[in-house]
Amino acid sequence: MKWLSSLVGAALLALCLPESATVVAQAAAQEVPQTADQVAKPPGDIPGSPRIALVKVADGFADPVGVSTAGDGSGRIFVVERVGRVRVVRDGQLLEEPFLDLTSINPLGTDVQTGFVEQGLFSIAFHPEFERNGHFFVHYTSLPFNGDNMIVRFTVDPESPDAVTAERANETARVILRVDQPWYNHNGGQIAFGPDGYLYIAIGDGGWEGDPLEAGQDLGTMLGKILRIDVDGGGDRPYAIPDGNPYADASDERLMNLFGITEEEFAKIKIRSKPEIWAYGLRNPYQFSFDPANGDLFIADVGQNHWEEINWQPARSTGGENYGWSIKMGTHCFPLTGPNQDCPEFGVLPVAEYPHEVPYPDAEPLQDHFGCSAQGLGVANYGGMEHLYLVGDWCSGRVFGVAWNADMGRWQIDTLTQTSLQFTGGGYDEDGTVLAVNCVCFYLTDAGPQENPPGALWRVMAADNVPQDAEVATTVQTVE
Repeated sequence: MKWLSSLVGAALLALCLPESATVVAQAAAQEVPQTADQVAKPPGDIPGSPRIALVKVADGFADPVGVSTAGDGSGRIFVVERVGRVRVVRDGQLLEEPFLDLTSINPLGTDVQTGFVEQGLFSIAFHPEFERNGHFFVHYTSLPFNGDNMIVRFTVDPESPDAVTAERANETARVILRVDQPWYNHNGGQIAFGPDGYLYIAIGDGGWEGDPLEAGQDLGTMLGKILRIDVDGGGDRPYAIPDGNPYADASDERLMNLFGITEEEFAKIKIRSKPEIWAYGLRNPYQFSFDPANGDLFIADVGQNHWEEINWQPARSTGGENYGWSIKMGTHCFPLTGPNQDCPEFGVLPVAEYPHEVPYPDAEPLQDHFGCSAQGLGVANYGGMEHLYLVGDWCSGRVFGVAWNADMGRWQIDTLTQTSLQFTGGGYDEDGTVLAVNCVCFYLTDAGPQENPPGALWRVMAADNVPQDAEVATTVQTVE
């Protein structure tokens, strides 16, 4: 019933709007692109032409890959380190003692597998009732379980709110979910509670390249999916399946009936489907973001060799979206062989995509507006920015903005700035400000999270609001 209040609120809002306002709202409403030519590509026209800067909050992190807050009014920022620790930043200062240290809870050593740069501790999410129950959840690749994904719940000691001891971690640990991983890449990533109170989990397609398991389209595996679970409704079980999940009962055993059943009813039977699945057809949805202002969901899906895609799911969605991988990569065929392939329509289109330096095999290298790995940062609703999804690219240091342009009636994507940073993820401060983290951890130079140069935490601000004495990320290219 967690969805009921949002539906009632939306209905009341519609009733209160004058008829003219309703018409205008409908005319300006965002829509999922229906054809490939409606999918935004850079450069574009972002409403308000926002200019941004990244202001350093703190540094000294071991491969930071994610950011979260507890929502308890403490103002603390929790930075996830790939090595297996969660660090606390309070009033701009990095606390010496970790909030959680998974490298020390196992008497044989670390509990976190970090042998490859795409493995490690990915994310932390605090229960919506954290102030009352002290529960928080982490997602990581497990060393004892040979790199499998682990979602584990811990409970903080109210007498020690800034640090969970190894004893407390082992005492309160509850494994919520384990997902088998065949290879060491595309394992991520983020977990977060949605506006509906359910836990959303991003899981890549299992790795290697080209989805050899065909996991993206396989409803019988959790790989290549966004999952949605109810961590409060399971009773003795670690979680329940929300009634509104698109495949909540699709695999239930039932009597076979050949007659008097409509095709629509037959189509709902998916004997091998996983009831946890919320959306599928994803390659490596390492970071996703809910818009704090309206509950819309943006998914930055890391692409293969030539294109990165940004998917959008309105808050009114009932789930079940198929984003096309590995039949397609965004608007493009897979495998991509050239610029003019005739690709069949398949799956839900992204709202935006941006190319790699070489957008298709043997193409001339691009000079601008390209990247290699989309890392979602968050949705900005401040400093002149409205519903602006920010994406940091891991290779180029570019920050792309994705937004609906109501005057044009279509989505737009543009480069907002290009920094010298290697973005690995983002999140929000308690006031809704978008935060970003960077590492120095590229594949060919990765020395491991303990040996790589330290990364940092950044706040995304409107360029004209930056304090005079602030340390701002070095800009490679200023976008006017």
